[in-house]
Amino acid sequence: MIPPSFDYHAPQTVEEALGLLASLDGDAKVLAGGHSLLPMMKLRFAQPGTLIDLNKIPSLRGIRQEGDAIVIGAMTVENDLITSELLRSRVPLLPEAAALIADPQVRSRGTIGGDIAHGDPGNDHPALSIALNATFVVQGPNGRRELAADGFFLGTYMTQLDDNEILCEIKVPAFVAGTGWAYEKLKRKTGDWATAGCAVVMRRSGDHVADVRIALTNVAPCALRAQQAEQALINRPLDAAALDAAAAAVVAVCDPAEDLRGDIEYKTAMAAQMVKRALSKAWSRCA
Repeated sequence: MIPPSFDYHAPQTVEEALGLLASLDGDAKVLAGGHSLLPMMKLRFAQPGTLIDLNKIPSLRGIRQEGDAIVIGAMTVENDLITSELLRSRVPLLPEAAALIADPQVRSRGTIGGDIAHGDPGNDHPALSIALNATFVVQGPNGRRELAADGFFLGTYMTQLDDNEILCEIKVPAFVAGTGWAYEKLKRKTGDWATAGCAVVMRRSGDHVADVRIALTNVAPCALRAQQAEQALINRPLDAAALDAAAAAVVAVCDPAEDLRGDIEYKTAMAAQMVKRALSKAWSRCA
């Protein structure tokens, strides 16, 4: 289908983009990579009168280190995450997981910020950002504010981002020595959204789990942190009993929607398996 007619603007600064949002009073949408918004417009699920394209704003791109944090511009594309030597050395979960997203054509255009701001439970970066304990820097008419990834996602296509705000940066704590990580994603074919996915960041102390964050993709109305599963692992060795306990805790909180990728029972069972796989891989990487 062809979307309804719309006006188009390509501002060159965040301030210019915010001014346009304010002047259009809710009748505009910001455009990042376009892989989420444009299909919704073609299906008439979204009918903005104006698109504000953020691709001409250079300050929204790039990856840099500030102290103990890695700062990623919201308009940084997936391929730049994959090839970033800084991310590979300091937050290797991100480039590894980005390589599992969609296909090379999508990764050359799709952005980390667009993936997050859209609030789709099938997108990968929401769960990754929760597992990474990320912080989102958003800017609006009253200036900038920071929001924790854990709690940012409220429901399907619903986040804490206000309509008059723009996501500018993603801040991620750099991994300390001994951190393990993994993202396990079950999908039907290359380019598909996850049937179920699990992101894990872990540290161990001797033979016990010292700290762990577990987040799930596409098994609830929004990205889900599995806190009960985390608690089931703390101060325990990651043996078969611990993996079973974590999987059982995940099954208890899953609330997937039935679709062509599977029914509720299947998706829930696959979430448990992705958790076990991700935990085992992360544990093996704790040095």
